[in-house]
This record gives sequence, structure tokens and C-alpha cells, in this order.
Amino acid sequence: MIQNVVDSLNSYIWSSVLVIFFLIIGIFHTVVTRFLQIRHLKDMVMLTFKGKDSDAGLSPFKALSMSLGSRVGTGTIAGVATAISFGGPGAVFWIWVMGMLGAVSSFIEITLTQVYKSKIRGEYRGGAPFYIEKGLKMRKVAVLFAIVTLIVMSVLWPTLQANTIATSVHQAFGISAPITGGLLAFILAIIIFGGVKRLGRVAETVVPTMAIVYVLLCLVIVGFNLVHLPSVIMLILKSAFGADSVFGGAVGSAITWGVQRGAFSHAAGIGSETFEAGAAEVSHPAKQGLVQAFSVYLTTLVICSATAFTILITGMYNVSPDGGEAITSNAAAGTDPSVYTQLAVDTVISGFGSAFLAIALFFFGFTTLMSYYYKAETCLAFINQKREKSFKLILHMLKLILLVTVFYGSVQSGEIVWALGDLGMGSMAWLNLLAILFMTKTALKVLRDYEEQKKEGRDPVFDPKKLGIKGAHFWEEEYQLIEKDDEGSKVEKVL
Repeated sequence: MIQNVVDSLNSYIWSSVLVIFFLIIGIFHTVVTRFLQIRHLKDMVMLTFKGKDSDAGLSPFKALSMSLGSRVGTGTIAGVATAISFGGPGAVFWIWVMGMLGAVSSFIEITLTQVYKSKIRGEYRGGAPFYIEKGLKMRKVAVLFAIVTLIVMSVLWPTLQANTIATSVHQAFGISAPITGGLLAFILAIIIFGGVKRLGRVAETVVPTMAIVYVLLCLVIVGFNLVHLPSVIMLILKSAFGADSVFGGAVGSAITWGVQRGAFSHAAGIGSETFEAGAAEVSHPAKQGLVQAFSVYLTTLVICSATAFTILITGMYNVSPDGGEAITSNAAAGTDPSVYTQLAVDTVISGFGSAFLAIALFFFGFTTLMSYYYKAETCLAFINQKREKSFKLILHMLKLILLVTVFYGSVQSGEIVWALGDLGMGSMAWLNLLAILFMTKTALKVLRDYEEQKKEGRDPVFDPKKLGIKGAHFWEEEYQLIEKDDEGSKVEKVL
């Protein structure tokens, strides 16, 4: 019954309208920013490794690592496999399209996040609820988004991550789901009770290391099958536009699942990746916007592609458009897309694929769960900004709910947890896409200011008053402090 209700809701929320909306928003932002995702690629890379922690915030790289922690993992491995299973090889092309368009949409939402961030209880906090309230002056909508995100991050998405981890560990080592779920909850408890700084330290170490190792492994698998790479690329392109004899009839499914799973892998436009960026310590909002845009490239164009080529080049997949009747029949691959990547690795390194992917998914999924907690905590901080006494009690309740959810998700069926995950993502996307559409003008002002200061040879510093941006209270106070420091420096020079 629950499955039927969730599927019914998803049929409305994830209709073709949302798929088209995602694409239109991405194209619109690409045009109005004059292809920012290509023009500023150098800045994206350079800014990622600049900056340091402060008492209240994280370095751009740590904020990026926390964000990547929620992007790299289930979405880029199991999510890509699911897209191929339900949409065919052509879905991969639309995942790439979503990556290119998502990079600029990510810049818009992250720049807005930095513009309207706040300092709450000694730490930087920001995200979609903050810019909806301060930028659009819509407190009720902001609270609604925060509540939806709180539910998604503490209940809906953690079940998906825990389930994927438990399934892969059982496939590789035969360990039962309750044991994996219990271990996962125990380790997570140690981390989340340590605060935001501990989350950042763990993420900046684990995420890059596992991502590099995973991509290298995929390159090994592709290398052993390099002769088939050109035909795989042609298969992706032909299937994306209905030109392939086998997958031509699945072009609609390819677009739907490519956009949906592409959005899930990088989450640009959904609003879920705005929270970590609000914790970054930068001198100008556009800087972190460019850093986060680069992270979309890393997840979608690098890691998702690595997964897709590994699966397709080894033939370890079956396709059932939209979950209907199968149009391929590879008995070795089976029908469970969550194990396609493991089976693909095993074709080259026998017995290694399952074990490595289980370990990789464990670490990826674990960092994802850490980031979910941070997002949920930030939403809670937004809702309870003035309730100091009750906040700590509610925060402990949130931690317990998340830990219970992780254990519960590990023992549930994969079908229901994916459906719940899609429901949460679609609900957030509708609210956030509309918000960033109406606030594009503000983000463009910030981008032009950044570009003008760069042309003048200066390290960009943000002054919202100069741009006529209201509601950016944090930056107004910061700029006043900078001006005072400059005055002090002038006095010192005179003396």
C-alpha cells in the first residue's frame, strides 16, 4: 500500500513537466551567464584549493568535500546503473547534459546561499531557506522548504543510502543487513556528535581518496576493453536520440531517467547542496559558487561517466524501460541494477569487484549520511534561530531519528527506498527551482561584480550595498569591518 501511494505521488511530482523544467532552467541560466560553466573553468579549479578555515567557517575545499560527500556514492554508482536499467544507454547522454546545465544552476544557487548566509551560534549557516526568506521575503515558503528538507535528509534519503550499502556488503561478504545497519549507525553516531568541524575533517580526507581510487579502478576496466569504447560511445549517442535498433523505442525513458538520475547525482537546482556551501569562508559569494559548479563536473562528467562506461563496456546490464518488459536478456547481469558495477569489475578482476565496490559504497554512503545530517541540522537551526534552550534538545532528537532511520533503511527493500528518495528530491526541486528562477537577477549582479573586480586585478570582496542587494546582513557587517581595518592600516602607514 505504501509503495502504491508513493508511486502515485511520484507520477505527479516527477511528471514530464519537472523534467522539462530542469532542462529549461539549466538552458536559461547558461544563456544569461554567457556559458559561465565554460568561461570560468580555470577559476573553478584555482578557487577550489584556495582559502582556509576560520573559527566560524570552513575552507572552500572542506565545504566542497562535504558537498561531494553527498553527491559521490549511491547517485553516481547505483543511480547511474538504475538510469541504464530503466532508460537504456541513452540515459547516460542526458546525465551528461544535466551535468553541463547543472553546473551553472549550481553556481546560481550557491552564490545566493553565500549572499544570504547567517552566523548562528558561532557558525556560518546558509542554504535555500535562508535565501528564500531574505531574498524573496517569503518566510512561510522558506520554513516549508526547511521542513521538507528536514524530512528528506533525516528520513527519506538516509534509508536509500543505508539500503544500498547493506545490499552491496551482503552481496560481497554475506554479512546480514541488520549487522551492517547497526555498524553504520554506531560509526555515524561518533561523527555527528562531534560537530560540523569533525564532519569537515572526515569528509576532506575520505571523499577525495575514495573518489580517485574508484575512478582509477573504472579506468582499468575500460582499459582492458578499450577496443569497444568507440562502439559504446556511439551506442550512448544513438540511444539518446532513438537511432539505435534495440533501444530506439526507449528514447522517452532515456530522457526521463537521465535527467532524474543526473539531478540526483549532482543535486544542482534541488537545493540540497546549498547548505555546506553556506559554511564556506570566502571573501566573495561568486567564489564558492564557482567552486560548487566545479563539483558538478567532478560528480557527473567524471564519476558518473566512469560508472557508465564500466557497466556498458562490459555488457553487465539489462534494460527494462520504465521498469516494464525487458528488451535485453543478459542472464549474467540479472535484474538488480545495484550490482551492475560490481559484476562489471568482476569481469576483469574476478572476485574483486564485489568486495571493492562494497567498501567504496560503504565510505561514499557514510560521507553522504554525514552530509545529510549537516543539512538537516542547518534546517533545524534555521527554524529555531531564536529558541536557544529547546534547540539542543531537538537537535539530539534529530540525531537519534537519523540513526534509527539508517538502521531501518538497511533492512528494507530497494524498490520502496528509491521511490521515497525520488519523492523527496522532486518535492525540494519544485520549490527551489522556482526560487532561483526569480532570484537570478541578484546572482547575475554578484557575478558581474566578481568579474569586474577580477578585470581590475583585485581579489574580489563583496559589498552588497554597492550592488543594491538588501537582506545580506552578514556581508554588510563584514564589509564594515573590512573598511575599519583599511582605515586602521592607513593610520599605521601615516604614523
